[in-house]
Amino acid sequence: MLLSLPNLLTLSRIIVIPLLLASLFLPGKLSSWVPLGLFIAAGITDFFDGYFARRYRQTSNLGRFLDPVADKLLVASVLLVLVGVGRIGDWELIPATIILCREIMVSGLREYLAELRVGMPVSKLAKWKTAAQIFALCFLLGGPAVANQFDAMLIGQILLWLAGALTVWTGYDYLRLGLKHMMKDSA
Repeated sequence: MLLSLPNLLTLSRIIVIPLLLASLFLPGKLSSWVPLGLFIAAGITDFFDGYFARRYRQTSNLGRFLDPVADKLLVASVLLVLVGVGRIGDWELIPATIILCREIMVSGLREYLAELRVGMPVSKLAKWKTAAQIFALCFLLGGPAVANQFDAMLIGQILLWLAGALTVWTGYDYLRLGLKHMMKDSA
């Protein structure tokens, strides 16, 4: 199943990360357009890997493991390099850090709850969080290329704060679910 189309699409999302990060150091507007294009392409693979896995009944344990890992690696890498190149700074470090911390916490909770055979479904609010996060990163990646037309960086910063707020909310929901099961073990 490693070489199934859904798994190859997921792996491509991981493989593109170094190219995306390196492209932020290209000259001029290429340092915005190329990483934005690669990020959007990676997002498209995220949609299609799940679609093809379900459509052609090619779901696998490897795919269930790799898909969220690929998503987290992509988002974390982009957040960190945007800090490094100065597109995220000052106060926007707060929501960026919150997003990273929540991803680590939720991964740990999922691992713990999986041992108990307890599922942790993605909530509708968590999907909104992901959408805000993706759009924020798109604006922050492509923003400098359109600086003369409109302030895409400001939109990206606002969306990053929105994603940060939704991250706190959904992180609390997940933590509450996890603690409920942890407290059962303590009693």
